[in-house]
Amino acid sequence: MWSWRGVLNWLQQRDPDYCLTRRAARLTLVACLVFYGCRYGLGSTAMATYALFGTIAAGVFTQLPGRPAQRARTLLAALPIMWILIAAGTMLAASTWAATAGMLVVGFAVAVAGVSGPRLTGLAGGFQIFYILASFPPYQPDRLPERLAGVTLAIGLVAVAEVTLWPGPAPVTFAQRLGGATHSIASYVAALADVLAGQPGAEKEAWRRHAEAVDAVEQTRMWRLSPTERATSAGRRDHALRDAAMGLRQTLRIAGWLLGNGATTTDVESADLLRRCATSLRHSGDTLMGTAPASPGAVPITEHRRPEAWRSATASQLRVAASVQTLARHADFVATAVRIAEGHADPTRPPAGPDTFWYLRRSLPSLYWQRLRLHLTPRSVSFQQALRLAVALAAARLIAGTLDLRHGFWVLLAILTLLRTSAADTRATFRLALTGTIVGACAGALLLLVLPGQATYAAILPLTMLLALGVGPLFGLVWGQALLTLLLITVFAQLTPTDWQLAGVRLLDVLIGAAIGVVTGILIWPRGGGGELRRRASTLLNAGAHAIEETVTTLAGRGGGRHAVEATHRAQALADASFCQYHLESHDPEPSDVDWEAALVAGHRIVRGAEGLLIGDRPGALAANWPAPTAQLLSRAEWLRSAYADVASHMPQGRPRPVAPVPTAATGVAEQVQRIIQAGEQRADVLRLVEVDLWLDDLGRYLNRIPAPARQGEGPSAPGPSGS
Repeated sequence: MWSWRGVLNWLQQRDPDYCLTRRAARLTLVACLVFYGCRYGLGSTAMATYALFGTIAAGVFTQLPGRPAQRARTLLAALPIMWILIAAGTMLAASTWAATAGMLVVGFAVAVAGVSGPRLTGLAGGFQIFYILASFPPYQPDRLPERLAGVTLAIGLVAVAEVTLWPGPAPVTFAQRLGGATHSIASYVAALADVLAGQPGAEKEAWRRHAEAVDAVEQTRMWRLSPTERATSAGRRDHALRDAAMGLRQTLRIAGWLLGNGATTTDVESADLLRRCATSLRHSGDTLMGTAPASPGAVPITEHRRPEAWRSATASQLRVAASVQTLARHADFVATAVRIAEGHADPTRPPAGPDTFWYLRRSLPSLYWQRLRLHLTPRSVSFQQALRLAVALAAARLIAGTLDLRHGFWVLLAILTLLRTSAADTRATFRLALTGTIVGACAGALLLLVLPGQATYAAILPLTMLLALGVGPLFGLVWGQALLTLLLITVFAQLTPTDWQLAGVRLLDVLIGAAIGVVTGILIWPRGGGGELRRRASTLLNAGAHAIEETVTTLAGRGGGRHAVEATHRAQALADASFCQYHLESHDPEPSDVDWEAALVAGHRIVRGAEGLLIGDRPGALAANWPAPTAQLLSRAEWLRSAYADVASHMPQGRPRPVAPVPTAATGVAEQVQRIIQAGEQRADVLRLVEVDLWLDDLGRYLNRIPAPARQGEGPSAPGPSGS
C-alpha cells in the first residue's frame, strides 16, 4: 500500500530539494500562459509555436550553471543570438539545400563554441532548436516578427520565473566544495604541527583529521559535481580554481607523508611553519566559501629560509624540514590561485615560475580564443562531436526536406535528444527512446481517436506538460520520450487540424532521426571522448618523464635546460583542456581504468617541482660539490623517466600497468647529506639535495595512483565510460 508520506520520501530521494519538481511547475505555468495567450488570445499560431518551444528550449534543452538570478541573466544575454538564428532559419527555409547548408554551419558552430565552458554548452541545445524550428517550411519571412515576439516573450517570462517562482536552493559550487576541503586540510595541517611540536596525543587526532581531509578532497573530484557546476570554462577563475584543487591535492599528499614518516620527529621550527600554513589555508577556504574576502596582495607564508638547526639535524629531521618547506610552497600556491580566482592578483608580477599561472597575463577573450583554437583540429574531442552532430542534423534536414515530411522538425529534435559521443551509447539510447516513443504514440493515437476535439487538448495541455517536464526526468529516458511524444501530440493537435495519424507521424520521424543518429555515430569517430583524453594524458606523462630527467641532469651539470619542462607545461594545458571537455560532454564521466585527475596532478607536480628547483640554481652546482648523492639522484631520475614513459605508452591502448616500487639504495640521500654536514659542510645549498630527493620520491608515489583500481564487476581491461 502506498501513502503520501511514502511518495514524498521517494520523490525526495530522486529529486533532492525538489529542484526538478520546482522547474517543471515553473515551466508548465509559463508555457501554458504564453501558449494560451498567443494561440487563443492573439490568434497567432506562429507566435504560439515559438513561445511554447522557446519555453521548452530555455527550460529543458538548456542546462545553465549558477544561481537563479545568474541563469536568468544568461538567458536574457543569449536572446540576441536566438533572434539571429531564428532570422537565419526563416530566410534559408526557402530552399531545402540552403536550409541544409545552414544547418551544417550552425550545427557545427554552436556545438564547437561549447568548448569555452558549461555556460555556452548549456545554451547549445536551445540555440540548435531555434534554428531548426525556423528552417522548416512554410517559407514565411513576413511572419518573422511574430516568431521573434513569441520567443522574446517566452525567454523573458522564463527568466522572471527563474527568480520569482519557487527558485529553490542555490547549487553547491566547485568553489564551495574546494573551500570545505581546504578547511579540512588546514585543520589536518594544524594537527600535524602539534605532532611535530611533540604534544601528547596529537598523532591520534592527526590521523582522525587525515581521514576527514581525504574524504573532503575526494568530494572535489569533477565527476562528483553536477555538469553545470564543474569548473571547466576557459575563464581565468575556473583556471585558478583547477590549479587550487591540484595544489590542494599535493598539499594533502605531502601532509600524508609527514604524518606517516615524521610522527616520531620533533621539530619546533617546522611545527611553527605548519601553523602558518594552516592559517593561510584556512583563510583560502573562507575566501572560497564566500565568508571572507580574498587578500588583495600576495603575502607568502615564508620566504622558505633554511631552518636554523639544520647543521645538527638528523637525516629524518632533514627530510621532515624539506617536506614542510615544500608543503609551505604549495600552501602559497593555493593562496595565490584563490586570489586569482577572486580577481586580486597582479598580472605584472608573476607569483612563481615563468609558466605558472600563465593565464593571469592573458585577457579573457584571448583565453577563450586559445581554448577554441586548441579544439579546431580533427584530433579534438569537441571538434569530432560538433562535426558528428552537424552532419547528422544536416543529413536529417536534407532527408526531411526531400521527402517533404509533415513534421520534419521532429526528426532533428530526435537527433538532438539521442545522439551521444560514442556509437555504443547512441545505440543504447536508441533502444530506450524507441520504446518510449512507441508507448507515447500509442497513447496519443488512442486519445486522438476517442477525443478528437481541439478543446480537449487545450484542457489537458497543463497536465501533459507537467508530466513531460516533471515525471519524465525522474523515471528515465523511456518515460521521458513517452511523455514528450504525448506532449507534442497535445500541442500540435491545437495548432493544425489533425487525426490519429499524427501519432504515427511522430513515431516515423523519431525512427528516421534515430537511424540517422546511429549511422552517423558509427561512421564518424565512433569511440567518443575518452580516446583523445588518453592521448593527451599520455603525451603529458611522456613529456613529464623527460622533464624529470632533464631537471636533475641540469642540476648535475650534464646538459639539460628547460625544453622538456616547457614541453610538459604545454602538454599539461592540452590535457587540461581535454579533461574539461571530457567532463562537459558526459554526465557521469567517472573513469574505470585511469585516474585522470591523478595523471594531471602528476604532470602539475613535475612542472611545479622542476620550476622550483631550477630557479636560482647554477647548473652543475650539486654535482660539482657533492658528486655521490647527485649520482644517486641521477640514477633514480633515469628510472623514473623510464617508468613514466612506460605508463604513458600503455595509456592510449588501455589500462596502464602498476609500476614496481622505486629501487632504493642502501644509504639514502638524506643520510649522505647528514654525513656531509657532520663533516663540516657550511653551505645551506646542500639541503637542495634533500629537496630533489623528496621530489623524486613524490613522483614515484604518483605513478601507482594513475592506474585506477577496477570497480566491482569490471575486469582488468574495462574500458572507460566513453567507450574508448
